[in-house]
Amino acid sequence: MSEAGLIDRPASAGRLGLPRPDAWTLAALGAAAIVAAPVVAVVVTLVVPQGEVWRHLAGTVLPRYVANSLWLMAGVAIGTGIIGVGTAWLVTMCRFPGRTLFEPALLLPLAIPTYVIAYTYAGLLDFPGPVQSALRAAFGWSRGDYWFPQIRSVGGVATIFTFVLYPYVYLLARAAFLEQSVCALEVSRTLGCSAWRSFRKVALPLARPAVAAGIALALMEALNDFGAVQHFAVDTFTTGIFRAWFGMGEPVAAAQLAAVLLLFIAALVVLERASRRHARYHHTSGKWRPLPRYQLEGVRAAGAFAACFIPLAIGFLVPGAVLLVWAIETAPSVIDARFWGFAANSVILALLSAALAVCFALLLAYAQRRRAGTAPVVRIAALGYAVPGSVVAVGLLLPLATIENAVDAAARAWFGISTGLVLTGSAVALVWAYLVRFLAIALGAVESGLAKITPSVDGAARSLGESAFGAVRRVHVPIVRGSVLTGALLVFVDVMKELPATMIMRPFNFDTLAVRTYQLAGDELLREAAGPGLAIVLVGIVPVIVLSRAIARSRPGSRA
Repeated sequence: MSEAGLIDRPASAGRLGLPRPDAWTLAALGAAAIVAAPVVAVVVTLVVPQGEVWRHLAGTVLPRYVANSLWLMAGVAIGTGIIGVGTAWLVTMCRFPGRTLFEPALLLPLAIPTYVIAYTYAGLLDFPGPVQSALRAAFGWSRGDYWFPQIRSVGGVATIFTFVLYPYVYLLARAAFLEQSVCALEVSRTLGCSAWRSFRKVALPLARPAVAAGIALALMEALNDFGAVQHFAVDTFTTGIFRAWFGMGEPVAAAQLAAVLLLFIAALVVLERASRRHARYHHTSGKWRPLPRYQLEGVRAAGAFAACFIPLAIGFLVPGAVLLVWAIETAPSVIDARFWGFAANSVILALLSAALAVCFALLLAYAQRRRAGTAPVVRIAALGYAVPGSVVAVGLLLPLATIENAVDAAARAWFGISTGLVLTGSAVALVWAYLVRFLAIALGAVESGLAKITPSVDGAARSLGESAFGAVRRVHVPIVRGSVLTGALLVFVDVMKELPATMIMRPFNFDTLAVRTYQLAGDELLREAAGPGLAIVLVGIVPVIVLSRAIARSRPGSRA
């Protein structure tokens, strides 16, 4: 293919005929190395000789971390799978009162960080909370006279996570159901399948990759959480990492715990892939017609309404209303100059991270477009989203601290000056952690936009004398501006919500809204924590609307 073509033909490099890497390929390799460095640093700690602290952890608390994590994963997987798939099928394939309202509204729990909703329900359902206080006042009970579900337990955390994280499954399952061919469903009905059997035997198996991906995302978010499990006194790998780092002052032990957590994530992905083996889930029909919607009436309609309303109420309406009431009550003492300082810190970090993420995403996506051989590099760069924030933070701090100490020692010896903590003592390392964690989100949005640009556009730009960089800046970016902005928006909101990495890597005296929410809740000032928590929720509603509109347009043949 000529230089004006889409993909450059590998140039011969001597007799071996090896491809000669161009600037885009080298830049993509550099970007992937930057993103993969923290993960590599954590994995390397597995070969570090185990000290007394690690042996103490392995013999005392590690079994509890493993057991709690497994129970948490099991509860979240079952709960999010049932709620996410069930509600997605109902709003996609059925007609009942409120369906059009539930389609976007069921995504709203994504706007609430897990730690915020955990603090809210702890304030509501604890012994001194309004619910139990009302029961004692109504029936004359005192402590020990009645049974009430224990919210501060593994089961309580799993329940909270289920109602916050089910939208991951709902989002992908709904998109999968919208993309299914009517022909496959009609054939199953002509063979005598009822609507339920058609769903169980045809629609659900075809949507299995999407459902599995949604559950995997929910599990990764559950394993990444720190604020909720810490507040509910449930020991997991994330709380163990913080305890080893801050409580014991043992960064190597913290890194080894992070490596074990990383193995959990890798096993989760491998098991899901292995369960599918060589199965294929694509359609053989090219015909696309509007999906048939089953009209539900009477008890069935009421049941469908309740099945959609209950998760929405528990996951968003109730905590949102409580946060609003508490925020209004405590606004005079909470909304002050310090609050706006926390908000400014959060916005600045989110803007910087979003800008860097879309720049890296454009670089990687266009490098893959020019040379297909860079696809594995791009996939490596996208693995950061599967890595918990605490793991990313530990993987960055260990090598950066070693480098800074070496540079500082050399500067003192040679020049008699101290370089200080240039990276770990500033927001540079924190933004780096955000980039590693959320690059995959921006990359997915940019790739979806570039996929809609035909190869002839690239050829036309290059034939008119544009360089590769000029083609990206003047042609591709204006065309995919909407996808780029969507990716930036999603990264912006995720950075606003991120807590584990921020807690570990933030500079001294540099707090964000997420950190401030955690600090107030840790002091049991749950009402005061509502103000910054509600601010994060309000910001998070924007991408939920964007995602809902994108899903509605995802069915082939739908109006763009």
